[in-house]
Amino acid sequence: MTVPAKGEGRAAARARRAHGERTRRAILEAAVHIASEEGLEGLTIGRLAAELSLSKSGLFAHFGSKEELQLATVEAARDIFVREVIRPAFEAPKGLARLWGLCDVWLEYVRREVFRGGCFFAAAAAEFDGRPGAVRDRVAAIMKEWLAVLGRSVAEAQGEGQLDPSADPAQLAFELNALEMGANWAFQLHGDRRAFARAREGVLERLRRLATAEGLPHLPSPERKKGARRAPRGKRRS
Repeated sequence: MTVPAKGEGRAAARARRAHGERTRRAILEAAVHIASEEGLEGLTIGRLAAELSLSKSGLFAHFGSKEELQLATVEAARDIFVREVIRPAFEAPKGLARLWGLCDVWLEYVRREVFRGGCFFAAAAAEFDGRPGAVRDRVAAIMKEWLAVLGRSVAEAQGEGQLDPSADPAQLAFELNALEMGANWAFQLHGDRRAFARAREGVLERLRRLATAEGLPHLPSPERKKGARRAPRGKRRS
């Protein structure tokens, strides 16, 4: 019998680990979409096995329980959210441009249907807000993180002299998040894509009211409504 060399054994182990990681990523990629549409409670080993054409025993090798699968799915969804919303928005400089970017990119992420069922965390929060346990606690912590990011961005805009210093960062973060969640609700329940434009306008109106003269240039200019007349600039000379 041929005994594999020590290096060959390590290479085989690395290959197995890499294959296992790829399989786990594929499972979680499917899981976040199923959960966004059907809820985390609808996410079962059997449902995933059918979606991916894998055996239940193979899935159990990656997740020992339903709760473990749910928690791993929540973390995978958070990673996607960071990649699709936080990182692009943070490419803008600190201040009002970044605060607006966070709101604008979030609305675009829902409009693009990054998750098949809309905002993963809006759905998970509605599903688990009255269910004590590890899954609810983790969803709540992630939602709190998002509000904290908005609040810090408000405070940074104030520090840059671009936003009214008397504004309460926590209050403004709450209001901006409420407008975004309203757009997600209207889109998911009614299929109303105009909700994104309404939410954008609501966010911009709130930010423009609080912006300083230095901050206003960091926001998109108001669009003139179709058919609106230009304001008179004074009498023409004859």
